[in-house]
Amino acid sequence: MPEVIFAGPEGRLEGRYQKGKGENPPVALVLHPHPQFGGTMNNRATYELYQMFVRRGFSTMRFNFRGVGRSQGEYDQGQGELADAATALDYMQQINPNAPFSWVAGFSFGSWIAMQLLMRRPEIVGFIAGSTPANLYDFSFLAPCPSSGVVIHGEMDRICAPEETSGMVERTRTQKGRKVEFQVVPGADHFFTNHPEDFITAAETYLDRRLAYETPEGEYHGES
Repeated sequence: MPEVIFAGPEGRLEGRYQKGKGENPPVALVLHPHPQFGGTMNNRATYELYQMFVRRGFSTMRFNFRGVGRSQGEYDQGQGELADAATALDYMQQINPNAPFSWVAGFSFGSWIAMQLLMRRPEIVGFIAGSTPANLYDFSFLAPCPSSGVVIHGEMDRICAPEETSGMVERTRTQKGRKVEFQVVPGADHFFTNHPEDFITAAETYLDRRLAYETPEGEYHGES
């Protein structure tokens, strides 16, 4: 799990990177929860999502947003963090220039950043979002959503009720051939404290299904 330091928009950014399997593996970027509420790249869900992609042969990175850990800069209300994520994806593509496609995953605040990133980067063909706080952030920018993905939420989330996020998913229009799914983990809170295995199992099941049936353009032609 090599440590990497790369140049970000406001100074160096600290990350962990694992080269994928094969000559031209796909790329995956994992984004952590809110920097001002204890979110780091070592958050359990962030770490587990990272390992999930590594096990499937992706070149995978998780990193600390500006002002977290050894990453330089200060919290910037999401705008700077989006720039950090775009820079991290640029960095990964520089060292994986022939990657056939990219995925992005994010947890809580990180899922908001991840969805903004995929709107700007057509090479992102899929996303996994955990505990997306649709009551705290505006997701109307997903108009239409260019990538298929899954939003996984805890039934007992007290930060954002699952009904808030499922409503956002239902309102989200997608491009032709794309689909955004919503899944609820029974009994789980915002951080899946007592249900981490259930969260990662839901993510793995979705990812494996997509990888089995996906076209090169990111369209899903499998069973729903």
